[in-house]
Amino acid sequence: MTRDLWKHLILILGALIVIAPFYMMVSYSFKSPGEIDRGEGGFFGRQEMMVDERCVKLRDPDRDDVAAAAPRFPNQTDSQIRDALVAEAVADCQMRPIAFNYTKAFTEAPLLRYLLNGVIVTASIFLIQIVVALPAAYALAKLKFWGREAVFSLVLFCLLIPVHAIALPLYIMLAKVGLTNTYAALVVPWTISVFGIFLMRQFFMTVPDDLIDAARMDGMGEFAIVWRVMLPTAIPALLAFAIFSVVAHWNDYFWPRIVVTGNRDLFTPPLGLREFKGDGDGSFFGPMMATATVIVTPLIVAFLVAQRRFIEGITLSGMK
Repeated sequence: MTRDLWKHLILILGALIVIAPFYMMVSYSFKSPGEIDRGEGGFFGRQEMMVDERCVKLRDPDRDDVAAAAPRFPNQTDSQIRDALVAEAVADCQMRPIAFNYTKAFTEAPLLRYLLNGVIVTASIFLIQIVVALPAAYALAKLKFWGREAVFSLVLFCLLIPVHAIALPLYIMLAKVGLTNTYAALVVPWTISVFGIFLMRQFFMTVPDDLIDAARMDGMGEFAIVWRVMLPTAIPALLAFAIFSVVAHWNDYFWPRIVVTGNRDLFTPPLGLREFKGDGDGSFFGPMMATATVIVTPLIVAFLVAQRRFIEGITLSGMK
């Protein structure tokens, strides 16, 4: 009993450590800048009306504004008219912190465009990875040919090579063929997933050979077996791989930051967070956390929906 209690305490502690950054992220997305700076307000903040200082600065009246507003304020000096216009701007720029943060997340930068770019890039990478990984994994798992074990050893060796080690050669190659600042630069380097080949190969090892022999007796070729027999059986493993692939490339900041240098229309969601970086007016922590929440939410929802199949795919891939 004591041993089980310690296990549960350690697991709970680990869960709290993992959840803490997400708790802070969501909490900050609800709070005003003042509450964030002072570390107060609880999880949701007090949600008191606040003034958007940047909005007020953008509406700072000049001489033409004062002159145009003079008929509205008869018998008042220019200074009084200007103060009245500033007061109107302050009143119009008041809002709740949650509305301020999430409105800024979508208006300060084209977040919807960045989310669309993330969908295009991650979906393209995953689909091409599947087209490459399934036949390769099938060949390594079910076909007998000279050097198969050596090829599989190379696959395992490639798992040890960090992406940062080959980033410079990849960039130089893409720059020489003029593919930087394009979708191709974001997609092409990741179309062959060594981890995907390894994961699918391990899953295919659990598929009975009798199933493949029956397909061959029905006259199917090897490629037909891959797509019409192996693919339907591999759905749990594919969902598991999809989680790994999509999360890795949706959250990738390193590679897009290298190959997307001058075209903001190609920014992926993580690059969009740079729009709220510190400047003369300080960092927009609230809108930054609201943007991060919007970026992370689809991944969490997708994982919760596919959780059972994800665990099933990981379990079956490690059975043999």
